[in-house]
Amino acid sequence: MQKQKRVVTIQDISCFGKCSLTVALPILSAMGLGCAIIPTAVLSTHTGGFKGWTFRDLTEDIPAVSAHWQKEGLQFDGLYTGYLGSPAQAALICNFIKDFRPELVFVDPAMADNGKLYAGFTDEIIPAMTALCAMADMVVPNITEASLMTGIPYRAPGEYDEAYIKEQLQALVKMGAKQAAITGVRYIGSDRQGIVSLNGDTGEYVEYHTENLPVSCHGTGDVYASTMFGAMIRGKTVVQSLKIAADYTVSTIRATMGDESHWYGVRFEDCIPDLIRDLGL
Repeated sequence: MQKQKRVVTIQDISCFGKCSLTVALPILSAMGLGCAIIPTAVLSTHTGGFKGWTFRDLTEDIPAVSAHWQKEGLQFDGLYTGYLGSPAQAALICNFIKDFRPELVFVDPAMADNGKLYAGFTDEIIPAMTALCAMADMVVPNITEASLMTGIPYRAPGEYDEAYIKEQLQALVKMGAKQAAITGVRYIGSDRQGIVSLNGDTGEYVEYHTENLPVSCHGTGDVYASTMFGAMIRGKTVVQSLKIAADYTVSTIRATMGDESHWYGVRFEDCIPDLIRDLGL
């Protein structure tokens, strides 16, 4: 029997709301991967649209978990990081990478969107996340996050061309990331949305575009990143992984459209059979 791939994802638990670990763990498990977790914080809900949410910081637990795993001799084929609560957590994950040396380090620098940082972050998160991204084999920022890390002025979707995205990608790989993929790309005059990636070693660009659905849903970035990471771990090429992740994300949005009771997230569970089919499992 073939050995199961083992991965670890480090991000928060929002107990209600379908994002971060409550998205990553079921998706990666459905993809046939053994998924370990390190929670960075516990929130009662995610912070998008809810009020009065609770937050418990778990920064002090990260080195303790890491030390125990080292004593147990645990190893991981891949590491995927998402939303981190502080610059200190980003620094601790840099140490984790040095200690465990996973084959694939995949960083979603989830800290900003629509031209600004998420609520609760200060500018101090930017250099910390930039340092973490410099250690990544693949980094998948949206255009806001890319702009914050590269210093290239932000432009909203539909207000930039291909040259602008290539400039952003080149700056990201110069920072140290081996490969970079910018999500949510929509060029001037286009009615489609996609992902564009650059391999820093070969200089090759690849991209994949889908229909741009006229809605905005919480947690789709986590759905996309979890799926792309899982596909790469399962041996898919970057372009195959871009396509699988984008198609699955679009299907989760389409499955949720019209269901006003699901304003807080997408019904990704309904579409897991499609994901398994696309992976050939």
